[in-house]
Amino acid sequence: MTLWRIRATVDDRPGYLSVLTASLALRGVNILTVQVQPTEQGAVDDFLVDAPDALDEAGLVAAVERGRGRDCWVARSEARGLVDQPTRVLGLANRLVRDPDATGEALRTLLGADSVTWRPALTSVDRGIVGATMLLADPAGGSFALRRAAPAFTPAEYARAQALVELAATAARRATEQVTLVLPDGAELTVRPACADDLSGVLELHEGCSPRSRQRRYLGGASLPSPDRLRRLLEPRRGLTLIATTTAYDGAAESVVAMANLLGEGDEAEVALLVRDDWQRRGLGSALLRRLAGHAERVGFAALLLHVQAENAPMLRTLRRLHRPSVAERDGALLTLTVAVARKGTFLTPGA
Repeated sequence: MTLWRIRATVDDRPGYLSVLTASLALRGVNILTVQVQPTEQGAVDDFLVDAPDALDEAGLVAAVERGRGRDCWVARSEARGLVDQPTRVLGLANRLVRDPDATGEALRTLLGADSVTWRPALTSVDRGIVGATMLLADPAGGSFALRRAAPAFTPAEYARAQALVELAATAARRATEQVTLVLPDGAELTVRPACADDLSGVLELHEGCSPRSRQRRYLGGASLPSPDRLRRLLEPRRGLTLIATTTAYDGAAESVVAMANLLGEGDEAEVALLVRDDWQRRGLGSALLRRLAGHAERVGFAALLLHVQAENAPMLRTLRRLHRPSVAERDGALLTLTVAVARKGTFLTPGA
C-alpha cells in the first residue's frame, strides 16, 4: 500500500462527498483523513489515503473524476502525513512561541509552499490569494508572499496561515517585552513596549526634559509635542516604541525616564531617542538603540534612519557604539545617518 494526498473539488451538495469516497473505495483506496474546505467554486476535499501499490496517479485521478470530483491534484505522501492537521498546526505554533524568527519556515511547512518571501512594504492589495500566490499581512510590518504551483491555495489555508503569522508577531513582541536593564553604574530600570496607557508618563518625561533635549529629539523646536502626536508615537502603525521606567517600590509609582521610537516606512525604519537629562551619559540610550536594532533585524527592515543635529555629539557616540556600517549625509546642521541592518526577517526557500 502507498500513501497519497488527493485534493479535489465537488459540488457543495448533499451526498456528493459520499459519491467520491465510494468511487475511491471501489478501487481499494482506504481514506485515512479528510478535510473539507468550502470555497465559492464548491467544497475542496483534501484526502490522505492508503492505496494499492498497483494504483498509480492516473488511476487515482480517474477514480476521483468518476466520483464527480474535478480539479484533481494527486501527490505521494510520507508517513509524517499521518499527523492530522490540528496536531501539525499546534506543533508549528509551539515552535513559533519558542522561535518567532522561524515564521517563514513554519509557513512553508504548514502549506507545503514552494517559496516564502518577506516583503518590506504592505499595501491595500498585499493580502489574499492571487493566482498561485498567497499574500499575508505581517502585523510587525510588511507582508509574506507564498507561492505554490499546485494545488491552488484555499481560503481555509489562508486563514490558518494568517493566524500563524499573527501568533509569530505576538511571540516576537513578547520577546521584547519587559526586561530589567542594569546600567554600567549599577542603576536598574525596566524596559518594555509602550502602550496608550503610558501617555501621562510620557508627557511627564517630556516636561522633565530640558528644552535642549526636546529640541535635539524633535529638531523643529523645544515645545512639548501634542498628546495626539505622542499617542501615535506610543503605538506606531509599523514599528515599536520602548519606554524605560524606574522600578516602583514602597508605594512609589514608576517614572518614565526614556522613550525610544522605531517607525517603519517601506523597508527602512526611522529611529529616535529621548532620555531625561539626569539619565543621560549613563548607557541608557545605547541599550535602547541596541534593542531597537535587534527588533528591526527580527522583522526584516533593511536599514535604520536617524536624523541628528551635527552638534549632538552624545547621540553620535551612541550610534557608533552599535558597531554597524553607516552612511552620513549632511544638510546644513542636520545629519541623516543610514545604518545597515541584517535582514533576519526575510525568508527565501529554494525555488523562489
